[in-house]
Amino acid sequence: MSATGLLYPHILYGEVVVYQRDQQHQHQHQCLVSSSSGRYVFLSSLKSSSGCWNASFGQRIRRRNLRVEATWPDLSRPSVIEMESIDDSEHLDQILLHAQQNSQPIIIDWMAAWCRKCIYLKPKLEKLAAEYDTKIKFYYVDVNKVPQTLVKRGNISKMPTIQLWKDGEMKAEVIGGHKAWLVIEEVREMILKFV
Repeated sequence: MSATGLLYPHILYGEVVVYQRDQQHQHQHQCLVSSSSGRYVFLSSLKSSSGCWNASFGQRIRRRNLRVEATWPDLSRPSVIEMESIDDSEHLDQILLHAQQNSQPIIIDWMAAWCRKCIYLKPKLEKLAAEYDTKIKFYYVDVNKVPQTLVKRGNISKMPTIQLWKDGEMKAEVIGGHKAWLVIEEVREMILKFV
């Protein structure tokens, strides 16, 4: 793992063992390549007529001229964007005004530090925030650290509650409590309706 916490794929030099499926498909092979992290990358449909491991006859032949292709993450975009906190009603008004001027909706995650599901959901929402980096800003409100007038303004009865606000009004919400990946999918669908 690098200093920034990202994993970079590295292929180590070494012997690559390829397993041939059967004698009739001599040009389609599958192989396992060791990576520097100790994990294995499974490659399928390698087309080559050079030697391979033939399971039926037990012959082992080293492969040369193996071409390995990898997909690299887009490092120009962030993978996580930390959500900003909203402290009080005046702060919310400023955020809503700025969003309205930019014709941009915002997402507010109403949560509490004692709520396990809220804490588990927050990093997943921060990953989602990176997906919509330039389109939507993500915020959170810890209901125990803000005035109750702000909580009443959001009309919050359960947590976590994820709301989409646009043009100064709350347009849609997803009330969490079920599995985090389902909540994220519902939030994604909610965003697609208003973006």
